[in-house]
Formats: sequence, structure tokens, C-alpha cells
Amino acid sequence: MTQRLRRIFLIQKLIDEQPKYKNIEIPQNEQDQKQLLRSLMNVRPPMPIGEDFLSVQDAYLQEETARKGVTDIADLTPVKPGIYLWQGDITTLKCGAIVNAANSGLTGCYVPCHGCIDNAIHTYAGVQLRLACADMMKKQGHEEETGKAKLTPAYNLPCDYVLHTVGPIIYGEVTQKDRELLASCYRSCLELARQNGIKSIAFCCISTGEFHFPNDEAAKIAVDTVRQYKGNTEVIFNVFKCTDYEIYRELLG
Repeated sequence: MTQRLRRIFLIQKLIDEQPKYKNIEIPQNEQDQKQLLRSLMNVRPPMPIGEDFLSVQDAYLQEETARKGVTDIADLTPVKPGIYLWQGDITTLKCGAIVNAANSGLTGCYVPCHGCIDNAIHTYAGVQLRLACADMMKKQGHEEETGKAKLTPAYNLPCDYVLHTVGPIIYGEVTQKDRELLASCYRSCLELARQNGIKSIAFCCISTGEFHFPNDEAAKIAVDTVRQYKGNTEVIFNVFKCTDYEIYRELLG
């Protein structure tokens, strides 16, 4: 089955699943189809789906990631012993675990095609990730606390696991409590990795962007905390923007 046929199959399955979508027409343009599929996946509630869907979805997502190009930590050069700086799409990193800057609900971003990392990770992992997160949160019985972390499989991502952590949201001036909570995100992820034998972690820029933590201060906390607590875990500081790359490059020397 070609990627186009897989895409149309998946879109149709998601449309058929919800009566309110019955009047949606599948566009002919490839990019419009991709946007529609991602949107339908983003808004889909966490509920089981048939093995026929999952089989096609998994093949589709893995092919899409392969086309984007996978970067293996083994091919990266450390900037310091056990520490890497890499600019690119975190969903294409092959390592032990990648870190997701999650919200307190922990089931992903429901805004269609939103630009946040939470949306991208859930999109390319597949619908299984939201279901796994929802099951975990149901057992927990309350929203995820800021500064904590949870571990899930990565499903269709090239990494082995996803570490979900909720960073502090900044509404005005950054407080000492905000700084402590952000440092706790990094410590919690590193500790969870150690407990599960995960040898390498890729950290995104937690709490920046949508959560409004100043990029330079967030990066300093990230670097200081990782240096103090990383132990034998290899750490990739993953950045997407050039401004963040320059900040981390200066901090790491």
C-alpha cells in the first residue's frame, strides 16, 4: 500500500468513527490530506481502535519519519563528555528517551496541527500514546504535578520511550519557585531514566514557548541541573530555534 492509500484509509476510518465528521470530504492535495489526518488524530479522544487501523497507521508514521530522516545519538559528537547539543526535530531522534513538554492533563495537545512539541510527539507516536497516557492518568486519579515525570513507550517514534514532564507556566516575573520546579522537571526525568535503565535522554526546551519561561534562564537551569544530576546518562539538549542553539552553545562552551 502506498503512503497516499494509507493516508486516505486512515482519514476515512477517523471520519467514519465520528458521525459529526460525515460531511468531511477528503482533499486531493497531498499536503491538505496530511493536515486533515493530523487534525483528526489531534482531536481524537483516547479510546481503543481496531487493529486494521493501527497496522496501517504504524506503517504510515514510520515511513513518514524515515522520509524526514532519523538521527541516531551514535552519530552525534558530544560537546562535553556525555552531553550533546543538536538542532532539529525531536521526533526524528533515535535514543533511549525523548522528553515531552506536556500539559497537566498529560494526554497531549488537542488543538489541530498546533506547533507545540506535545502535538508533534503525539502525532508521530500514533493514537496509542494518548490512550496509554489516559490509562495512566485514570489510575493516578489526578492531574500531573508540575516538576514530576511519567514514562511511556514511544510507539512509532524512533526513540524507545517518551518522558512526559509538566513545566511551570510563567504569568509574570519568574519566581524562585518557578526555577525550582523547572529544575525538578530535569531531575525527575533523569531519575526515572535511571530507574528504568535508559542510557540516553533528549531534552527539549521545557517551559519555554507556550509556557513563557525566558529562554536564556530556562537553558541555564537545564544545563546546571543536568551537570549536577546526569550521572552516567547521556544527555542531548535538543533545540529547534537558532536562538536557543546559540544560548546553549554559549552555556556549554
